[in-house]
Amino acid sequence: MSLADLTLDHWRSLDRAAAGRIAHEAAAQAGGRVVLLDTVDHLGGPLHRVRIERGGREFALIPGGPVRLGFDPRAWVPTSAQAADYEESRAEGYGYELPLEDYLAEVLSPVRTAVLATVLMAVEDETLTERPESMADVLAARGLRMPGADEWEHACGAGAGTLFRWGNECPLDEPPYGGDGGVRHEPNAFGLHIAYDSYGTELSSDPAAVHGGDGGEAVCGGYGDLLAWLPLATANRNPATAEFAYGPGGEGLYEGFSTRPVFSLR
Repeated sequence: MSLADLTLDHWRSLDRAAAGRIAHEAAAQAGGRVVLLDTVDHLGGPLHRVRIERGGREFALIPGGPVRLGFDPRAWVPTSAQAADYEESRAEGYGYELPLEDYLAEVLSPVRTAVLATVLMAVEDETLTERPESMADVLAARGLRMPGADEWEHACGAGAGTLFRWGNECPLDEPPYGGDGGVRHEPNAFGLHIAYDSYGTELSSDPAAVHGGDGGEAVCGGYGDLLAWLPLATANRNPATAEFAYGPGGEGLYEGFSTRPVFSLR
């Protein structure tokens, strides 16, 4: 079996020794070295986490296979605080006239199954050094590529299926940006520092989506606490922000965006 064909289910069935062998094989393919192999509890069972250092950057192993993506807002019940906060935003007249369930259906990707290859993905996102359409060539020169939108979403949620990678709730009394503490700064199940600051805007290879933030639009606009946190939702593709990033408005502002490089395994 090639490493690219490794499935998340199979990965979770391995003992530590077998996981270590795969980790070192992946590091050899990438021309790097294993710097971390640990095991955490995730979704009621053990999950091995691997970090590989390559070229001065750390990458996490992201097992693939058939994975469930997206979010169904009709199967989700907001807390009373979340519902009340959104109703306050509607009353303020910021253009959010839709009920919360319908609004989420517009901005979140739908529930679906995708089959993804196992890859190495950068633990930290990195700022673009060229315009979005030029980044494929920039990364290719380093043996890397931009993630696909489905890859980003799977890497962020790690199969959790909740609104945010850490669960369905968010601390409305805390800001979704800045600082270095709180649930949003904790490593996710795969060990990534991801969806951690609403001022962030990560690009994938899909120009119709951005991930992990909205550039601070909701915060700066005073849209409300829940709307400020929602850009960090795993399945939120922020279509309006994507239109700006790839349109005339984003021309020359590429240094305000980032991406999360991927190394393809074989």
